[in-house]
Amino acid sequence: MLLHGWEGSVNSAYILGTAKFLYNNGFSIFRLNYRDHGDTHCLNPGLFYAVLLDEVFNAVRQVSKYKKELPFYLVGFSMGGNFALRIARKCAEIPIDNLTHVVSVSPVLDPEKSTYAIDDATLLRRYFRKKWMRSLQRKQECFPGLYDFSDVFALDSIAEMTELMIERYSDYKNASDYFSHYAVLNDSLVGVNIPTTIVTAEDDPIIPVDDFYGLKLNSITDLIVHRYGGHNGFLETFSGRAWYEWKMLEIFK
Repeated sequence: MLLHGWEGSVNSAYILGTAKFLYNNGFSIFRLNYRDHGDTHCLNPGLFYAVLLDEVFNAVRQVSKYKKELPFYLVGFSMGGNFALRIARKCAEIPIDNLTHVVSVSPVLDPEKSTYAIDDATLLRRYFRKKWMRSLQRKQECFPGLYDFSDVFALDSIAEMTELMIERYSDYKNASDYFSHYAVLNDSLVGVNIPTTIVTAEDDPIIPVDDFYGLKLNSITDLIVHRYGGHNGFLETFSGRAWYEWKMLEIFK
């Protein structure tokens, strides 16, 4: 089961590439859209928040039962990597019986830092702002009586947009409070009881590598830090083959 990143979808290039590679190596694949990602905006009047762990966890658990006699693997990228780590942690309370291994690629650990890192990189800010605005526009069209994001669209930064959205449409005190509720830092993963592999790169422009070295990990959690790889990159060839695909195959087999 594959979990995409923020403002990605089941059709993101890294999701399709990984799905094709694993499918060609004998795996059944399930790709999940979160609410307000892909073509889901009209299915639920509520907005997407990364803190909505339960609905993603329940989807993962439901999918695991489709072939409950088979080993089940969960892979997440970026924000999906954050979800994957929190799901691995939650399994200590509510087991997913056939979940055998979790792989988290370029996971967001401190979303507040990552938000400011995106804003500090002009191209990244434009890229994510454009995608988020398109998503919010679609949500507004689906539920015009509930949402008017016109003043949100006027803001220049992801941080400013997040602050206004949280103030207006959530129960959190502010964006910092919201971010803290899905951060994965320090000893957050000590209780994980599912074998887990985390892959990141020192040159990731969004996620500071020092946060990974600050994690307290147990003996069944493996941290792999590459010198190069960027964010969700790790490309080995110009054709787009990613190192993590081969690593997943090695782990899962």
